[in-house]
Amino acid sequence: MDVDEISRRIEEAMDLACQQQASTVSPASVPTETEATKPSMPPARVANAGKTVDEVWAELNKSPLFMTELEENDDTAALQALSYEGTALENCADFKERGNDCFKVRGYADAREFYTKGVLVLVAEERKRARGETTTDPDGVPDSDEEIARQRAMLEALHVNRAACHLALANYRSCWLDCAAALRLNPRNIKACYRSARALLAVDRVDEADDVCAAGLALDPDNKPLREAAADIAKRARLLAAKKAVEEARIATAQHREKLLEAALAARNIPTRRTDKPPEMADMKLALVPDPDDPRSTLSFPTVLLYPLQMESDVIKGFEETQSLGDHLAYILPPPWDEKAAYGNAAAVSCFVETRDGGLLKMGKRVPLLQVLGTGRVEVVDEVLRIFVLPTAEADAWVTLFKSQRAAQKGVR
Repeated sequence: MDVDEISRRIEEAMDLACQQQASTVSPASVPTETEATKPSMPPARVANAGKTVDEVWAELNKSPLFMTELEENDDTAALQALSYEGTALENCADFKERGNDCFKVRGYADAREFYTKGVLVLVAEERKRARGETTTDPDGVPDSDEEIARQRAMLEALHVNRAACHLALANYRSCWLDCAAALRLNPRNIKACYRSARALLAVDRVDEADDVCAAGLALDPDNKPLREAAADIAKRARLLAAKKAVEEARIATAQHREKLLEAALAARNIPTRRTDKPPEMADMKLALVPDPDDPRSTLSFPTVLLYPLQMESDVIKGFEETQSLGDHLAYILPPPWDEKAAYGNAAAVSCFVETRDGGLLKMGKRVPLLQVLGTGRVEVVDEVLRIFVLPTAEADAWVTLFKSQRAAQKGVR
């Protein structure tokens, strides 16, 4: 609500208060002819003279016309005070009517607020009765059983109407909570069954949606909206069941392939280990090729070639156990960054893999990979094979440095 609208509504409320006061003025208080010509302040403004803005708004907030804190305050007795007279049922009927008007023009958020005001009024009455207190009308007359029954019927309708707003606004949890409240008041409320079924279906709580829809159809088997909802629920259930079956099959296949891979590694005496922070290798992974479901397939290892003297690296997506290191070096060397031609071809370099005990094992360039890994001395970490590549002339010095560094690390540990 903008400032102009608030100001207009304040003026209307003040004018109404003026009229009410003028109608109750006693003859003794009628002003003289001279006094009548004098300009005077409206009674409502006189009453508020000397009050701060916050104090004035606090008073106005007690009236349903200006109330803004209703959602945060369960004590709704203010609704029947000051400018708003009438019984709780009468007030809520007015809120319901205003909410219906908003709903008709698709003002769902505004309609929801009006329905909420009515809900809070009647819930407050129910809480009083739950505490053993007697609820009364504005004249102090206790509510009859018939009046209480009408209040509960109104509360049921307000919950169902607010549920419709929540459904339109995609507030699905609030929708089915309102429907549940309505069904507690009247288990035969078909609209509550329908709207809660739709809300539950929207978040794929299919079994619950099916239960509440079935409950509604048990009351009214020919209800068209419920039958349509039941059809949509059945369709969604089939779709989710199909997706679940596909996912279960995928998981079962992955588990089967993992077991085959473990068996293949164990049969070849190749140790493996995983760390807490494996490297990002995109779609590269240790696998059986060409058929991951055939134990007779060949093991293929993602491999990183490390050039420690230049801090460079190359990646071999799949280094098969039957291939030799020379097969890959033939197309990798020389690397584009090798300006000094130190890595001109396979004959110019020496290659090493680290052993499980922290040592180094030199790799022959014509030896199949399985012959190196099958020794059991080389551990494949995080499914990635790491091979150090150095110019042969500098390899011995690097090996000595590497071993001394590893020895120092062990000493620190």
